[in-house]
Amino acid sequence: MSPEDDRQALEKLHQAYQALQEQLAQVIVGQQEIIEQLCVALFAGGHCLLVGVPGLAKTLLVRTLAQAMDLKFSRIQFTPDLMPSDITGTEVIQEDKVSGLRELRFLPGPIFANVVLADEINRTPPKTQAALLEAMQEHQVTVGGKRHRLEEPFFVLATQNPIEQEGTYPLPEAQLDRFLFMCLMNYPAEEEELEIVRRTTADLEPRVQPVLSGPEIVALQRLVRRVPAAEYLMRYAMRLVRLSRPREDGAPEFIREYVSWGAGPRASQALVLAAKARAALHGRACAGLADVQVAAFPVLRHRLIINFNAEAEGLRPDDIIRRLLEIAPRPKELQDDGSEQAKVFRSPSAGPA
Repeated sequence: MSPEDDRQALEKLHQAYQALQEQLAQVIVGQQEIIEQLCVALFAGGHCLLVGVPGLAKTLLVRTLAQAMDLKFSRIQFTPDLMPSDITGTEVIQEDKVSGLRELRFLPGPIFANVVLADEINRTPPKTQAALLEAMQEHQVTVGGKRHRLEEPFFVLATQNPIEQEGTYPLPEAQLDRFLFMCLMNYPAEEEELEIVRRTTADLEPRVQPVLSGPEIVALQRLVRRVPAAEYLMRYAMRLVRLSRPREDGAPEFIREYVSWGAGPRASQALVLAAKARAALHGRACAGLADVQVAAFPVLRHRLIINFNAEAEGLRPDDIIRRLLEIAPRPKELQDDGSEQAKVFRSPSAGPA
């Protein structure tokens, strides 16, 4: 694909993002930050863990997003008795009425969708939670020794209730690391809540029009990986992650005091990829420092394991991230905010940045 084609595709993505926001606004009131994070994760090819109390329209948001992108939506309600086969599917014996022969036939589970909502994922045992791991990482499931590919694009959005922890099974760190973002969904503002009440108590049925198709989204995901990111920007993202590790040389004192384990290399990859996706959504042909800084919170908050000292002082991962952003070294060239258009895209032969 030529640079001119890439520039046209970038403009298409920017326009599609604006149209997508308009479609979602017909159903969802406010939550602009969450909507942006979901779109960034989708076009970056990652998954999201959405944390929020009941009644904040998490399910409605995901279903509306799937409708606006003309994608197949599936919801899985996680419960203590849910089995792995309830997610991935199972093999059953079927008999041919003509020949009388019996054969195993695979019946796909709800994981075979483009957008999968794993509702209250921490309410099911680790064995069932692990059924998502292969799907999230490899975009395939293995049943009865056979691999079954999932249709692209594939996006898992898992939800957690932060206030009701009785009878839950916390996600292991290895599974948390598979989520590109952890998004915190807060209560709406006063006027937004009034608008929610007004809409939901009236006889209104907004119709969401599809903005993008599945194949178009896959093509735009490849476009995002061709968005340039300067080496100094990648080094900045890497330094930010390395500073979060208490046993790393040069780690700040507050990290050694409040953090048990820092983020791994997958966090550096996520920061750069999310910065590229955010820049592309806003119509910029190169990622900038601001994109990395905005992505730092949803990328790092579930990858930092704080210790008892932090909990005793009421510190949250976001407080640690905020201090990291304040002390992270910035070379002179890092003053670029990514606002200037790049002259050419990185060629596809160069591979992902």
